[in-house]
Amino acid sequence: MYRYDEFDARFVRERVAQFRAQVARRLDGSLTEDEFKPLRLKNGVYLQLHAYMLRIAVPYGTLSSRQLRQLALIGEKFDRGYGHFTTRTNMQFNWPRLRDVPEILDLLADVEMHCIQTSGNCIRNVTADHFAGIAANEVEDPRPTAELVRQWSSLHPEFDYLPRKFKIAVTGDARDRAVVKAHDIGLRILRSKDGEVGYEVMVGGGLGRTPMIAKTIRDFLPKKDLLAYLEAILRVYNLEGRRDNKYKARVKILVHEIGAEEFARQVEEEFAKLDGPSIAADAQEVARIAAYFAPPAYETLPARSLAFEAAKNENRAFATWASVNLFPHRVPGYAAATISLKAIGEAPGDITSDQMRAVADLAERYSFDEMRITHAQNVVLPYVKKDDLFAVWEGLVAAGLATANAGLITDIIACPGLDFCSLATARSIPIAQALAHRFGDEKRQLDIGELNIKISGCINACGHHHVGHIGILGLEKSGQESYQITLGGDATETAAIGERLGPGLAADDVPDAIERIVNVYLARRTSGETFIEAVRRLGLEPFKTAFQEKTHAAA
Repeated sequence: MYRYDEFDARFVRERVAQFRAQVARRLDGSLTEDEFKPLRLKNGVYLQLHAYMLRIAVPYGTLSSRQLRQLALIGEKFDRGYGHFTTRTNMQFNWPRLRDVPEILDLLADVEMHCIQTSGNCIRNVTADHFAGIAANEVEDPRPTAELVRQWSSLHPEFDYLPRKFKIAVTGDARDRAVVKAHDIGLRILRSKDGEVGYEVMVGGGLGRTPMIAKTIRDFLPKKDLLAYLEAILRVYNLEGRRDNKYKARVKILVHEIGAEEFARQVEEEFAKLDGPSIAADAQEVARIAAYFAPPAYETLPARSLAFEAAKNENRAFATWASVNLFPHRVPGYAAATISLKAIGEAPGDITSDQMRAVADLAERYSFDEMRITHAQNVVLPYVKKDDLFAVWEGLVAAGLATANAGLITDIIACPGLDFCSLATARSIPIAQALAHRFGDEKRQLDIGELNIKISGCINACGHHHVGHIGILGLEKSGQESYQITLGGDATETAAIGERLGPGLAADDVPDAIERIVNVYLARRTSGETFIEAVRRLGLEPFKTAFQEKTHAAA
């Protein structure tokens, strides 16, 4: 993973010192809250419903054991003994005291972490496929590209105050696990017919109150032109994006209003004006960055592990976990293990300080000291020998982290909602907990198979509900919480926005409604058909009918 150079280290320390002085001025009354707000937001500090919240960047989701242990220390010393991983792979602490934030930032700087550009109208944390460098069909590891974009975009003077926040994601596989089509810019690494590696460039995706799927504006962009082309996109957006209405200020609105073809024309025109070589990163710098993501020192192992097979035969719980939470590795004898942060009844994405230390120990011992945070609010150990998987599982069991539900119905994405967020209009966490309890039976989950539920506590869609196979949006209606249910969303390469099934429901009615939807699938699926495949084949009508059954009965 990337390491700070001398400039990085000095810059981050100087930024901490600046903010320490700003906090002191706020605490002694020299700065009002209105004056302080833009300063704290530039350092990842939000004022939430009950307290300040600190958002820490985890670029492309990659962490070392040392970094995770430092997060554990911060959670224990300055919060309430836990942290929360978000759909942007950031970590949030929900209860820090303002006077302690500079010390927290110093502790982060000790392990090459910071909170810069985790808020505000700027280019946010760049994300990537959590199985980067692992997937067999990957054209190229997307993380060097993500790091290059991160460095280019950090404090870019031209894009420090955009019309609205701006998000970029990168994948190196035809199978999209980074939700690139729901981003302001999505990049897919691909190979041309001539064998050259470059990018498909997609622009104008996003969720929130106006969900849209990104449009491809370049089928193939040579690697050397990436930064100049991104510069052209951001210039067009910065100039033409609306600033009179924040709800219409995202680049997706601009692309929609003028059309993808016209937007692409303007970008190409701007791109042609730029001096590409002066913007492009030096070849030596690109090579230096790429070297930080070189594959680890794998051992030469047989593809089949006798120890792994024997452990599965002897321990049913381990066998179930292995069948659900493992991802096939491109290197024989290895696997990637997903650590679910969705234990039944817990808040999705939350992890205690003790659990952080347990995961750090496992990563250090069994996964070349590296882990990945996923947009689904889980953790991945990317480099585990199959021979070691049973020992890893035992460690997870001891830490309360061995839930076997990755990709299943209880692997629910949820934002913090009205329990924490000042923007939320309804609770998300209790809905996720209720659904996890309703569908928590292991056998039943396996029978249902792959099914993604995503929950947001307001229209801002931090829980990605629009692209959930089943999406749940919490709103306020006449002083009560009301939940809209959508169906048919998709966050992969076949991205789609879910469609609403009917009127909103009270919180207590949501589990029954979801169960009726699931029962339609179970009754009408064909052999081997997943939930989303059944929805596409059957259409919404049978699910809508089942969803509305209770309403009709009450009438």
